[in-house]
Amino acid sequence: MEYRIVVDSCGELTEEMKKSGIYKTASLSMEVDGIHIQDDESFDQADFLKRVAGSSECPKSSCPSPEKYMELYHCEAERIYAVTLSAELSGSYNSAELGKKLYEEEYGRKQIHVFNSRSASIGETLIALKIQECEEKGMEFEEVIASVDRYIEEQHTCFVLENLDTLRKNGRLTGLKSLVVSALNIKPVMGSNPEGQICQLGQGRGMKKALAKMAEQIAADAINPTEKILAISHCNCPDRAKAVEKLIREKVSVKESFIVDTAGISSMYANDGGIIVVL
Repeated sequence: MEYRIVVDSCGELTEEMKKSGIYKTASLSMEVDGIHIQDDESFDQADFLKRVAGSSECPKSSCPSPEKYMELYHCEAERIYAVTLSAELSGSYNSAELGKKLYEEEYGRKQIHVFNSRSASIGETLIALKIQECEEKGMEFEEVIASVDRYIEEQHTCFVLENLDTLRKNGRLTGLKSLVVSALNIKPVMGSNPEGQICQLGQGRGMKKALAKMAEQIAADAINPTEKILAISHCNCPDRAKAVEKLIREKVSVKESFIVDTAGISSMYANDGGIIVVL
């Protein structure tokens, strides 16, 4: 294998990606009321969501260690690309960079590049797929980096959650009146700014109107959508995800689209009924 793509476990890998042999996952871990939960194949989403809902405290997450990243970089592949959760939301990016330095100290220089997704969940997925696309076109290492950096600049992430409990508990709702929002059944349309920080893009009274607002936002922000993939991630609400996909594709033409169920740490933020959209 000439290249490998390492994605931290906040990214959602499709079944096809898992079977390709190209991708490896750097697992984050979580702690809820003293219970340690590894974000890997052993993750039990139903049990995790039940624990999160019943806890008065925000779940704590830990990024993969630099040593774990170094281990994943140590392989026969000549070129290594890592895609991490937004550096504004996690230490995963810094850990992946440190892992690169540790690798070089131990084994010598190698073509390794770490991408700060400035996103999460399927935002990471799409970036990983873009890397694969560039590699399959036969681009040189530096060309792949430049092309993927441009792609990240143009990417837009939006999400609507059934409730804001986790974001409120960990202080991610700065400037947002979450209690008023809950009382009036206002569902904020959230997204990420160019720096990868969470921000409010709009709102709707009730989930249906909020999802319609989100579809409008994604269509309005789309750059060269016919050349891109629309990705939707949901937490236990496949029908809602399909409805959002239909709404967006009625407004804008895309190369293709897919839907995945959230897993692991993404479930912590999405909760039951949450929808994340990236284009």
